[in-house]
Amino acid sequence: MPIPSKKSNFPSSDLSTPARDNDSRRRKPPAKLVTVPLGRLMTLIVVVSILVGGISGALFASSDVFDNLANSLKNTLSTQQSAQQVSTKTVSVQEESQTIDVVKNTSESVVSIIISKDLSKFYNSSGLSPFNDFFYPFNQVPSSGLQEIGGGSGFIISSDGLIVTNKHVVSDPQAEYTVLLNNHESYSAKVVATDPLIDLAFVKIDAKEKLTPLDFGDSDSLQIGETVIAIGNALGEYRNTVTKGIVSGLSRTVTAGDGQGSHETLDNVIQTDAAINPGNSGGPLLNLDGQVVGINTAISEQGQLIGFAIPSNKIKQAVESVQKNGRVIRPMLGVRYMMVTSNVAKQNNLSVDYGALISQGSSSTEPAVVPDSAADRAGLKAGDIILKINDIKIDGDNTLSRVIQNDSPGDEITITYERDGNQHTAKVKLDELPSN
Repeated sequence: MPIPSKKSNFPSSDLSTPARDNDSRRRKPPAKLVTVPLGRLMTLIVVVSILVGGISGALFASSDVFDNLANSLKNTLSTQQSAQQVSTKTVSVQEESQTIDVVKNTSESVVSIIISKDLSKFYNSSGLSPFNDFFYPFNQVPSSGLQEIGGGSGFIISSDGLIVTNKHVVSDPQAEYTVLLNNHESYSAKVVATDPLIDLAFVKIDAKEKLTPLDFGDSDSLQIGETVIAIGNALGEYRNTVTKGIVSGLSRTVTAGDGQGSHETLDNVIQTDAAINPGNSGGPLLNLDGQVVGINTAISEQGQLIGFAIPSNKIKQAVESVQKNGRVIRPMLGVRYMMVTSNVAKQNNLSVDYGALISQGSSSTEPAVVPDSAADRAGLKAGDIILKINDIKIDGDNTLSRVIQNDSPGDEITITYERDGNQHTAKVKLDELPSN
């Protein structure tokens, strides 16, 4: 791209033509010559000579002081520059060394999950494929037998072979799953639990030896700009691929799809620019201490280097529930809602600009209030606005779903809601969210 020339504040004629007065023939009077008597001239020469000589003598007499001062300044600057260079190199080497150590210490706990299926069973008698010819050309029937059709990632959370991954990685009940360890040993895997609320699943393998689980960190202590490392089965082909980046954002809410029509809203997730690709799903997002701070879950199709991870503190709740109860137990109020913002309040002529507006889903099979649920027993209806749960204000920082997860099934909560401009309260015990 050509560099634009700078424009002057002066008109162009001022730059191209020398300035003249009105009469170009007018001449200035010749300069007057000033004469100085010889005696006075000699006196001036002597005075100047004396002054110059005196100054020179002073300068030469102080040359040692100036030399010492110059050398001192030079040494000080040199020392500061050296210290700055050493400090910069030390920081750079420390982070690189930490990354290498994290990868060495955690890679054996990261696994690849292979998805296999006998595709020939899913072609009907006319030879048409239910997969829209994604795997094979039109009317070309695949051979019988299990074939690898995809892959994801996971990581070990107990020495007896319990592994956590994304629910969408192991969501097909008609597929078979194989876990491939970093040492190339493979095991048949069984799905033992799925999270009814967030995109988490747990699989189990019967390993020959004790496995090394990863430790969880505190995702609530993450800061924007903090270095994070992602490890996973990138593209379902490049196993234990390592990428590094930073935490780009916190407490994001995104809607993720699996490419087959299923969508899920992910609340309070971590945004990172560490490269996450298809196949990385279910792999760990690690801090520089080698602790899991998230599980890589989704990427943005519109942007580059925009990935999302479920925070580790959410995962820890699910892990504890599975280890204690054999399933993930989540509380349920039983309403569908949209968060109220200033725009939503204006569009719907609401009297408040916060809370959760109870509303029906996109079809008649998605009622605003689930029949026989806690919300139904509390008398909530479509159009009500839930303002508080146990004195916690429902807003952008505290969504209804996030606040409800502070309690357990069977806990009694107090609901403050608005109906027709009037506030009401109700007490009700929470239900257990059924598995899906």
